[in-house]
Amino acid sequence: MAKTFSVSGQHYLFDVQTFAQVVLTAGGDEFHYALYDRTTQGVIDDVVSGKSDLGVIFQTTETADDLNAALAAAGLEFHELIRSAPRVALPASHPMVNADKLTLDAMADYPYIYFDQGDDAPESFFEEALATVPRAKTIACTDRASLSELIVALNGYTVTSGILVGISDGASLKTVPLDTDVQLYLGYVTRQGAQLSELEQRFVEKLEKNLEKYARF
Repeated sequence: MAKTFSVSGQHYLFDVQTFAQVVLTAGGDEFHYALYDRTTQGVIDDVVSGKSDLGVIFQTTETADDLNAALAAAGLEFHELIRSAPRVALPASHPMVNADKLTLDAMADYPYIYFDQGDDAPESFFEEALATVPRAKTIACTDRASLSELIVALNGYTVTSGILVGISDGASLKTVPLDTDVQLYLGYVTRQGAQLSELEQRFVEKLEKNLEKYARF
């Protein structure tokens, strides 16, 4: 029988690397695997429908209550693996790249690049910490590669976990700590009461190890 396994996640590299590591070691003569980049609502929909076995998302101290309520209403639950601190991702050549710490006010003159969640998405569904802070210059996109390219091309920035570039070569983007008390909760989503399969358990264990290795505080 062919092996099957699917994961839906927000636009982070750490779930891509984890997925690749798991399916590489799983092997098999026949398999059907899938990895989907989704909006937060897309992750929820995929896990609810069974299209994906697991979802990978993050919460913040500001969004956790609302996001957990939305997950519970959908019959899902969030499993926290690790906490991290928000960081500003910006080009390696950016004039602010050598700062010890940055504030959002200090970045006000630069374009803010973020992942579009759709017109009706609640604030708690945004993938960037402090996403609701008003900004004069904003650019929305829906693709991870586009976000990175736009940051470099426009000398812009986004707010991330730092793990956005932590597992890639980090040549074009660097991260600087953001001066905030907000924390990130990184983890995965399952259907309520679901028991993990062998592949799902491997993925979760590998994801936690990768997060511990690359998380920054």
